[in-house]
Amino acid sequence: MYFSRIKELREDRDIKQKQIAEFLNVSQNTYSQYETGVIALTADVLIKLSEYYKVSIDYLLDRTNNPNINR
Repeated sequence: MYFSRIKELREDRDIKQKQIAEFLNVSQNTYSQYETGVIALTADVLIKLSEYYKVSIDYLLDRTNNPNINR
């Protein structure tokens, strides 16, 4: 599965893959593979990305077009 949302969010904010990779404590190559779907996103990575971008996990997974987090 290709995770276009995480790439879009990163690019919209002019953030380099290396910056997000450092935040997630993974290599830039690993993060690149998340974006292309070569490696599946783990729950831990999804939570961290959701918190970083302040969007819902459902939005990251392209299950909704609403980025708001429902609490």
